[in-house]
Amino acid sequence: MELNTILPKIIANNQLHARWLNTLSLMENTGARKISASEDPATVTYIILKHAAEEHRHAFYLKKQIEKTGNSCLPTYSPEYLIAPAYSRYYLNQLDIDVCRYLKKKLQLSGAELRFAAYLLVTYAIEVRADELYPIYQEALDNAASKVNVKSIILEEEGHLEEMINQLQHFSPDWEVHAKKAVDMETRLFSSWVDNLATEVN
Repeated sequence: MELNTILPKIIANNQLHARWLNTLSLMENTGARKISASEDPATVTYIILKHAAEEHRHAFYLKKQIEKTGNSCLPTYSPEYLIAPAYSRYYLNQLDIDVCRYLKKKLQLSGAELRFAAYLLVTYAIEVRADELYPIYQEALDNAASKVNVKSIILEEEGHLEEMINQLQHFSPDWEVHAKKAVDMETRLFSSWVDNLATEVN
């Protein structure tokens, strides 16, 4: 099932919508924590700090949006407050693992170099996805005349993608080959995530 079929069903049910927002918040928070975990204490850059801070802010912003659904009782990221909780957690963690395996095998990276390269490729793949997902979600919100909106996130995610491309260009002359691999990995995982969402929503 496609996301544009699932989202109107989610938005039409306030309880489901609240759990969806909480799930997106979890994923933004997971991304922010992964960025922070990849930082080198001495050489962390302005762009990486900015990106981690903005992902944390997105997690907070989405959490705040839950109030607009009439639900204020989703205090944590416990499974009962999420949609497809197991797969929502698995999705980003597995992408990280898959990309690290690829980088070890293809570029023989390890240690800090591996962590930084994985940050670049995983984050790039997620930003490509975010550039697709949030506009589809916003369109569904507009169609439903929902009070919830994610327009500010859309603007920032567009900026993130440009920043990731810039960093990748400095990382490797073959960055597009590596980035495509990461996007292919993410596409498979995202497809399974959407299938898991559909099972809960229907």
